[in-house]
Amino acid sequence: MITNEPVEFRSASLPTLRAGIFDVDGVLLASPHERAWREALEGFAEPERLTTVLYQTQVAGKPRLSGARAALEALGVPDAERQAPAYAERKQKRIEALIAAGSFEAFADALRFVRAVGALGLPMAAASSSKNANQMMQPTRLPSGRSLLDAFGANVCGRDLRRGKPDPEIFVLAATELGVAPEHCFVVEDAPAGIQAARAGGMAALGVARLGDAALLHAAGADLVVTSLDEVDVDKLSCGRLVRQGR
Repeated sequence: MITNEPVEFRSASLPTLRAGIFDVDGVLLASPHERAWREALEGFAEPERLTTVLYQTQVAGKPRLSGARAALEALGVPDAERQAPAYAERKQKRIEALIAAGSFEAFADALRFVRAVGALGLPMAAASSSKNANQMMQPTRLPSGRSLLDAFGANVCGRDLRRGKPDPEIFVLAATELGVAPEHCFVVEDAPAGIQAARAGGMAALGVARLGDAALLHAAGADLVVTSLDEVDVDKLSCGRLVRQGR
C-alpha cells in the first residue's frame, strides 16, 4: 500500500552537508512528462494502464529510451525492446508540444526551498535526465525575478551519459562540477530510481512525495521523505544536517 506518511530514515548519521543537487521533473516543476508518456502509449497499449504508480516505479527519473523499454515491459507489450525507440520518439514529440503550450508550472515550495538554500550560500546543481529540463526552467521565475535556471552553479541536465539512473553517474558529475565531495551533497528527488542513484553515489537522499508515494521513496533508501520542501528545517541545513522541522 502506498501512503504519503512522512518518513525518517538515516539522516541523523549523515556527514555534514555542503551542497544540494536537484532533480527537475516532479521536484522543481509539475511537468507534463507523465501525461506525455501516457498519451504516447496509444497503439502500443491502453494508455490508462500507465498508472501513476507504474510511471513512478518504472519510468520516472530514467533516460528516455530506458523508461520507454521499462514501461512496455511492465505492461507486457510484445517485443518491447524493438518497440521502445518508437515509443520514446512519440513521447518526445508529445512532450515538446506540451511544453510549447506552457503545460507546466513550478512548485511554490520548491522555489522557496531553492531560494532558502541559496541564501545559506550552499552551492546547487540541477541534474535531470530530461533533455527538456532547461527549456522549462528558463522561463520559470524565482521570487527575485531571476530565472530558475540561473539559481544553479552547475547544470548537468540532459547530458549524454553512459548510464542513467539508478546509476549515480549524473549526480557524481554534478558534485564534481560543484567541487564538493559526493558524501557532502544532498540530492532532492521524487522518483525511486533517483533516490537509489543518490544512495549509490554516497550522497544524502531527500525524497519529495508529491504523489502519495512516500513508501516507495522510503523503500528506495531515502534519508528523509517529505510531502513539501517547506517541511525541511533550513536552519539545521545551514549546519549541514538534513532533518524535518521540529526534530
